[in-house]
Amino acid sequence: MTNIREVSSDKSDYMELLLLGDEQEDMIKKYLDRGRLFVIDNGDAVCGTCIVTDEGDFTLEIKNIAVKAEFQRRGLGRELILFLEHKFSGAFKRMTVGTGDSPLTVPFYEKCGFRKYRVIRNFFTDNYDHPIYEAGVCLCDMICFEKELTEDHGTDR
Repeated sequence: MTNIREVSSDKSDYMELLLLGDEQEDMIKKYLDRGRLFVIDNGDAVCGTCIVTDEGDFTLEIKNIAVKAEFQRRGLGRELILFLEHKFSGAFKRMTVGTGDSPLTVPFYEKCGFRKYRVIRNFFTDNYDHPIYEAGVCLCDMICFEKELTEDHGTDR
């Protein structure tokens, strides 16, 4: 049984986990305070986390989502996204997320119902102080995905 809860104080206590979703601490600090942080646990340990921000125009953005390696491939990332859809569907019209063009993350977001709507060229090379590799791919461009939020999102959470 998993539990998802919001953390409103001492958010930096989760930095080690957040660094799994965004490798550079100063980039995380740009959205940590203004974002809402949620953690998912299994009763014994925190398994994952995510941060979302209000980007205006009824748009909620996932800034960071991460699941510890030992808990990956168990549906926890998808559970976090379904939780966000349910929690915010009344206040926001769409949810967006930006990620590297990686064979790990792109299919994940597509399976969660997101669709690609734009590419930000050279985002990772222009904004990070070191090359970022995921699944053997050096990330360069940011792939932006969006998903419409509706009242019917298939979860009872």
